Amino acid sequence: RGCRGSSTQTHRGDRRVRRRISTTGSGRSRKPNEDARLSGSGPPSVPGTFLGFYSQERFLSSCHVLQESLLSSASGYSNYRGILNWCVVMLVLSNARLFLENIIKYGILVDPIQVVSLFLKDPYSWPAACLIIGEQSFEPFHLGHEKSAGTISETTGRILHVFNLASLLIFPSAAVLTVPSVTPVGGVISLGIYTVLFLKLYSYQETNKWCREIRQAKLLGLKQSPSVAQSNGSMGHTHVSYPGNLTHRDVYYFIFAPTLCYQLNFPRSPRIRKRFLLRRLFEMLFFMQLLVGLIQQWMVPTIQNSMKPFQEMNFSRMVERLLKLAVPNHLIWLIFFYWFFHSSMNFVAELLQFGDREFYKDWWNSETVTYFWANWNIPVHKWCLRHFYKPMLKKGINRRLAQTAVFLVSAFFHEYLVSVPLRMFRLWAFMGMMAQVPLAWFVSRFLNGNYGNAAVWISLIIGQPVAVLMYVHDYYVLHYGGST
Repeated sequence: RGCRGSSTQTHRGDRRVRRRISTTGSGRSRKPNEDARLSGSGPPSVPGTFLGFYSQERFLSSCHVLQESLLSSASGYSNYRGILNWCVVMLVLSNARLFLENIIKYGILVDPIQVVSLFLKDPYSWPAACLIIGEQSFEPFHLGHEKSAGTISETTGRILHVFNLASLLIFPSAAVLTVPSVTPVGGVISLGIYTVLFLKLYSYQETNKWCREIRQAKLLGLKQSPSVAQSNGSMGHTHVSYPGNLTHRDVYYFIFAPTLCYQLNFPRSPRIRKRFLLRRLFEMLFFMQLLVGLIQQWMVPTIQNSMKPFQEMNFSRMVERLLKLAVPNHLIWLIFFYWFFHSSMNFVAELLQFGDREFYKDWWNSETVTYFWANWNIPVHKWCLRHFYKPMLKKGINRRLAQTAVFLVSAFFHEYLVSVPLRMFRLWAFMGMMAQVPLAWFVSRFLNGNYGNAAVWISLIIGQPVAVLMYVHDYYVLHYGGST
């Protein structure tokens, strides 16, 4: 009976096996995992018995192919998003440690009332504010010169323009140097506004001169030229042509517009986006407070502790202080860039419906020094290209010499905006800008790609704190007799 029972179970198992085999060949639908097991793509469920139903070539095929490691340059792999996220996390953690160390060592130094007190200490004597208000007298004077172009000679008009433009640089600098109550911060802001006005009025005068030349040439029939009123402005704004642009409304719109290059008809946006305007306003207020807090909490103590190593000429301590200052200085510079070139200039552009919003390009991808200086400050770059670089090329001046002349002018204004408010002339900013010329040649000649980009970042991170420490050290020595 036992044998009969075991044989019966064996026959039943054989019938189940035959039934399973018959169903695989029939039209009955199978589940995907059953197809995978029967096709050989999955592991066999019954080893030994149904091995013949699987392809043995898959087990015999090779598992190695000719390929490079992912981190090799020959692999062509470029998706490093995870590594980038890791770098960001490490950057945040390292700066958080530095910030916590700063708070433990110095305590909370952020004091907004101290900043306000700098302006409210003597509410009846604000020389910097008076300087800024006084610059409004130069625009009507310049506009009057343009309107009288037909009644006075071209030479007389040019002399008057040179006198007016020179006054924009000499008058505020003389006031800052002679009035003791002008603070360095107030002096920088005042001179910066006067410098912007100088560049704007120079462009205004040059553009109107070009319009007069085109108009005279058309009247004389010497050549056919396009209308000076041609522009890419938006609909809804009246287009003007010379001399219809010589109005107070036109010149004051240009003065407040976020550009340095004048044209008769600016591109205009169709409407003011209130939400966009409020976002930019919130960013301006927030990042301004953040900049003031970082300067008070991080920059000032680091600079004060850097004076003694510089006086003792302790080289190792000087390098350590320089590297310690590089982190907050660079962070403040990046925040200032976003605050000024994105938040503030977009706020003004949206308020005035100014259509050209290209205030910067991808300077962070710069592989050469010249690419950085051409893309991080587009308004200044356009002015230099339009009113200085291209006119020099038209006069037959060498391209490299013209580039050097542009850096020379930029170096002058950098030194002008630093030395005059500090009331000392050390030429650190001037030499730093002129050092960009050989650095640009070296990077473009010997460094390419990521190496060039790294060189640009190093020059930004290290170069700026060097200039800051030089000026602060000399300022302390000059005003406090070497005592820190």
